[in-house]
Amino acid sequence: MRGHFAATVLVLLGSYFLLSNLGLINVSIREIVLTWWPLVLIVVGLGMFFTPRDRR
Repeated sequence: MRGHFAATVLVLLGSYFLLSNLGLINVSIREIVLTWWPLVLIVVGLGMFFTPRDRR
């Protein structure tokens, strides 16, 4: 699961930078992060809560 998450993040970041360089979008990642950073904490917490642990 972690490999898929990292791959998804890389694809999304690459797509964002490509579209930004081509002038197709004008979105500031800084503004998004400053507004939505609490959501990142919630998502990480939920991911940790629902990830099964090894029972060794």
